[in-house]
Amino acid sequence: MSTATADRASGRRGFASWLTDRQLHSYPKTRPRTFYLALVVVATITLYYELYVAGSVSTLVLANLGMSFTFYVVTLALGNLIGAFGSLFAGLTDRYGRANLVVVGLLLTGLFTEFVIPTASSKYPFTIETFVVGLVEGVCLVATPALIRDFSPQVGRGSAMGFWTAGPVLGSLVVAVVGSITIPVVVTNTRYWTHEYQICGWVGLAVFLIALVGLRELSPQLRDQLMVTMRDRALIEARAKGLDVDALLKNHWRQLLKVDIIVSAIAVSVMLLIYYALVGFLVIYATSIFGYSLHEANNLGYWAWSFNAGAVILAGLVSDRFRVRKPFMVIGGIGAAVMIVLFLLQSKVGAHPSFATIAVLLALMLFFLGIAYTPWMASYTETVEARNPAATATGLAIWGWIIRVVVFASFLFVPIVINSVTPIVNYGSTVSSYLAQYPSLSWAGAHPAIVGEATKYAPQLADAARFAPELAVIEANPALFATAAKYPPNAVPATLQAQLLAAAGGGAKGVSILTTISANQPAIQSVIAAAPQLTQLKPYAAELTALSKVPPSAAAYVSKYGPQVQSALAKSPGQWRTWYWVCFGGVIFFLLSIPLLRGRWRPRDARRDTEQHEAEVEAELAKLNAP
Repeated sequence: MSTATADRASGRRGFASWLTDRQLHSYPKTRPRTFYLALVVVATITLYYELYVAGSVSTLVLANLGMSFTFYVVTLALGNLIGAFGSLFAGLTDRYGRANLVVVGLLLTGLFTEFVIPTASSKYPFTIETFVVGLVEGVCLVATPALIRDFSPQVGRGSAMGFWTAGPVLGSLVVAVVGSITIPVVVTNTRYWTHEYQICGWVGLAVFLIALVGLRELSPQLRDQLMVTMRDRALIEARAKGLDVDALLKNHWRQLLKVDIIVSAIAVSVMLLIYYALVGFLVIYATSIFGYSLHEANNLGYWAWSFNAGAVILAGLVSDRFRVRKPFMVIGGIGAAVMIVLFLLQSKVGAHPSFATIAVLLALMLFFLGIAYTPWMASYTETVEARNPAATATGLAIWGWIIRVVVFASFLFVPIVINSVTPIVNYGSTVSSYLAQYPSLSWAGAHPAIVGEATKYAPQLADAARFAPELAVIEANPALFATAAKYPPNAVPATLQAQLLAAAGGGAKGVSILTTISANQPAIQSVIAAAPQLTQLKPYAAELTALSKVPPSAAAYVSKYGPQVQSALAKSPGQWRTWYWVCFGGVIFFLLSIPLLRGRWRPRDARRDTEQHEAEVEAELAKLNAP
């Protein structure tokens, strides 16, 4: 007999068995149930913190690892596609359980975030390593809400899903808060991005240890039933004694591949395009369009995700109070659509909205998205339960796969719609620093014709400065020097020579000037021949002098990349607006799909359904307890 068998037979379990066998065979009371729900939420926050941490240092990652914006976006897209198939795999948790997947996922993501990803010195290792985190997150995207559903009856489903939905949002918020606290206002070392990953990794490993010891799940006999209210607990445990789990686990996919399940999952996925755009690109957008620092851009995320986190919890509590979901989806969807329009109108060429304006618009936008999303999650799980309560993880796997594929497809379109980011991110900061250090470079960019002429006549300009005293004497005595030019240098008549000496100032000074003129005839004649052009350049002498003092490397860099950056800055706002209009369309599609979901529009109808269900529960309990 094995040790594990002996342990089960005796009612005792070894330490290893206690860690791996996480099933509960009776429905937990309120306090332990609340602990398990809270632990799932903390695990979710941590997993999304690890997934989203790159967003806080995206500009540093691009610069340090030599990524173009297109490469970065394609990386995000492929990561979501890999996560999509991780979500499909997580559908097996209906048969094999959820908790161990979450615990193992926390271990893997913690190790990769802390020890593996920060060692990446080029874009390809970084990309492959982040794919691993994306795959694990795709699995947990299904396993964690499935655990939330298991531990929450339908009448409290909105609140429970609100706290779960706060997980991804609070993950984003943690990224923003930690970034705003730990990232300096001015970052001089692009390798600083590893610092944020290491902080994140230690947090992930700490949460793994807590989940390893504390996380539990319901046995299949308990979780594979529909629970509307807490009063169903006794009925569920009674049914569990004779429940045929194998029968409930058959043909899940065939039962759930229906219009209401699939279209609803697509609709919420396209509604969240704006959310994923902000998660992936808010820092890039804020720094490139509004000129905010990395520190300020992360502070924007602080306001956005704080309001979103508050909204998803509030929407869950209030929708449970009124026992309806759909009205909240409508209110949230309409509000989000309005705020998206107001937000995208800020991104105009030359516009400089204040930090407060953008923070308020983002906060309200994310608030309304939260109002729409939490009731949707509750309603979606209830729609799945209406078809088969034992197929919850399968239904969530369908949703998880669809949302990842939608995000994957959308991210492939981002670099097509927005192709102006790479010059701004890769060269913009260096160009800006050179322009700030050498203002004459900005002047040169605004006067290319003048700079071109100055470059063409650079030798004459230099000789004009070098021979300024000699040229002044010639300019004051043109006829005298014209007459002298008719004679060979050594054959100038003595009388004329005396006149030339007097015109040059006489004495040693005059001799020096005449000697210099005689020795540099070709250069001086070249200056005189270019006099009209040099006269046109004379008003810009100070600017051209300052420009001549700029280091050649700085001038060459600005000359090479400055026009690209300038062109990108002109095109970028319009391109971003196009993408945000696509996001607006996603919200409208979501609004149109709401009637497909299960649930009432009016609270009184929902209360009547609950009363009817409780009467049926009482009747069935009476039958089960009858002698």
